[in-house]
Amino acid sequence: MKKKYLETGKIVSVHGVRGAVKVLPWADGPEFLLAFDTFYLPGERAVAVEKASVQGTCVLLKLRGVDTVEEAQKLRNQILSIRRDDPHIPAGTVFQADLIGLPVRSDGREIGRLAEILTMPASDVWVVRGEKEYMIPCVPAFVPHLDPEVGFLEVRLIEGMARDAD
Repeated sequence: MKKKYLETGKIVSVHGVRGAVKVLPWADGPEFLLAFDTFYLPGERAVAVEKASVQGTCVLLKLRGVDTVEEAQKLRNQILSIRRDDPHIPAGTVFQADLIGLPVRSDGREIGRLAEILTMPASDVWVVRGEKEYMIPCVPAFVPHLDPEVGFLEVRLIEGMARDAD
């Protein structure tokens, strides 16, 4: 079952003296978060965005009702989420939360389940665990088609991707 809320980043620090926070985004790029005018804190607590900007690989957010350094500090290490049905999410967007745990197949046989996604400089790397552990770059050569709606992920393997599971 798909989650109603999708985790999109973590508040890692306070920025400035007016209550802004710095968010480490869990998206393809920090610009993705600029489209949203509402985020959700744990417990489905909605927080409106007054101002947002990109700073390097992070996003600076000024949230309504958070006006001091002390108030912003209380939000540190909180996870921000968005609603899956938010109209700012482009059609066809795939979230890591929808992929983790899915069975992974190669040449028609199941080789394990997607256990983890590592973010690397060149591409994401899928960690698939079954009888063996596989490290599979998420690039078209090894993941030719990505459609989690079918209920499994199909990959192409080459020598060197597998190691004995611990």
